[in-house]
Amino acid sequence: MRSLEEVQATLEIAKLKEEDLLPTVQCLSFGDNVSSADYCLMELDETLCKHIEAGESLVIRGDKEERAVLCSSNKTYDLKIADTSNLLLFVPGGRTPDQLTDNQDSFHVVHTQVWGFCNSYWELRKQRPKLKKLKKLLMENPYEGPALGGQEENTENRYTMEDLLERIQASEEELKTHMETIHACQIEGYWRVLDFDYEMKLLGYVSQLVDSESWSFNKVSLQTSLEELGPLEPREMIEHCLNCYGKRYTENGEVFYALHEDKVCWGLALMLLQNVVKFNLKEFQYVWQQSVPEGMSTRLDQLKGVALVDRTSHPETISLLRVEDLPEDTVERFNHLFSLREKWTEDDITPYIQDLCGEKQTTGALLTKYARSSVQNGIKVFNSRRPVAT
Repeated sequence: MRSLEEVQATLEIAKLKEEDLLPTVQCLSFGDNVSSADYCLMELDETLCKHIEAGESLVIRGDKEERAVLCSSNKTYDLKIADTSNLLLFVPGGRTPDQLTDNQDSFHVVHTQVWGFCNSYWELRKQRPKLKKLKKLLMENPYEGPALGGQEENTENRYTMEDLLERIQASEEELKTHMETIHACQIEGYWRVLDFDYEMKLLGYVSQLVDSESWSFNKVSLQTSLEELGPLEPREMIEHCLNCYGKRYTENGEVFYALHEDKVCWGLALMLLQNVVKFNLKEFQYVWQQSVPEGMSTRLDQLKGVALVDRTSHPETISLLRVEDLPEDTVERFNHLFSLREKWTEDDITPYIQDLCGEKQTTGALLTKYARSSVQNGIKVFNSRRPVAT
């Protein structure tokens, strides 16, 4: 423990004047058995600091083979170790100058103990949640409808929300939002995605009912739908289908759904493209329009990010290419896209890279970094910056 006299002698050697310093001198000493392995330090931004101060928690997520991420209730952060040449001391009793409320005019010494030290700290960077694994897990056992008489339902590979939060590198809010995107639902306490053919079967029933009842697709009665289709499929599945493809509202105490034109057209297009490599574009557009409820209009821009039109082939074709099936890593994504097509227009490639954009980042910035532009027949196109193996 240093005495006041020793402190004053040190100041004299350093040629520092007492009147230029605060009157409180904090002397640091290391406690017994202090080790650099006792603590890890993490640098938090203002948002995360407020999150912790409000009593919320931060969770590190990832399987053993994955790079760990940190999740708050609504954001995901990459964890990276940052080394520093300065020794970082963990001093719980230490006070910064703005925390000192000394009323004393004379010099005095306060002894503070160092609890730990580090030469590195965890640095956080906000990143996109890693959600591709969610669909992969849920597709291990998709829901195909109620088990037929005498058959037992497969109870393996089913996941609760807690199970998924343990496995998926995303915040709870991001996970739940993506659940809605992939049309997942909770069945007997487990989160499931519907088998694609079963989902299309449900949508087909709803579409046929709308046509047979001569309803406006903006006013589909929940009660009548459940009464008419209930004998064919479980009522909760009919309602789930309406929630996926429509917007719920109440009028005079009765629940209705306004079917979302783009979503219904999108779903029925997927059904047509699901089992073909390529589809003649004109033939596809005719069949597609005939398959949707009366009053709805199909448009190719409804299929951005799920289908790709080839204007260079004769005749022109359309094929299934879903952004959710592409690699999550940015470099791998671009390599995969350029292996499918050597040159892309900006309109064609944008739906397949939009989800890669970070905060305040544009698709134009991504293309500048990962692609090379040129002009072909008066149209700006993009190709790979490096040779791509096909």
